[in-house]
Amino acid sequence: MPRVTITREVHFSAAHRVFNPEWSDERNFEVFGACANPNWHGHDYVLYVAVEADLDRDTGFVMDFKDLKSVVESRVVQDMDHKNVNLDVPWMEGIIASAENMVVAIWDRLVDRLPEGVKLAKLTLWETPRHYVEYSGE
Repeated sequence: MPRVTITREVHFSAAHRVFNPEWSDERNFEVFGACANPNWHGHDYVLYVAVEADLDRDTGFVMDFKDLKSVVESRVVQDMDHKNVNLDVPWMEGIIASAENMVVAIWDRLVDRLPEGVKLAKLTLWETPRHYVEYSGE
């Protein structure tokens, strides 16, 4: 059977502060700029979740999109939407809340929650309309 990739787009809004707690405020502002603001800042994130598998001969699906939506909503969106990533998301505790670290943590939340035979292929996390990060599990 052909191997096909499907992608689900999800949205969530979250606040964060990008800073290293071992550094002074001055050093954090030097490295992270306004993202180190101690009063936080927020984004309207867009996450693309791509999964791949051989087409199911009986359904023609890689995976039912409703099931993919359910996994992403329950494992990521419910934890992050309208939350402070630094304070309210337990699985980000102790991790610098950069988009790069967030996409890796999201991967870890999803990779083992897919149906048998379905592989998480790539995550793309848009933090603003002008920049995004991608992760493929490597």
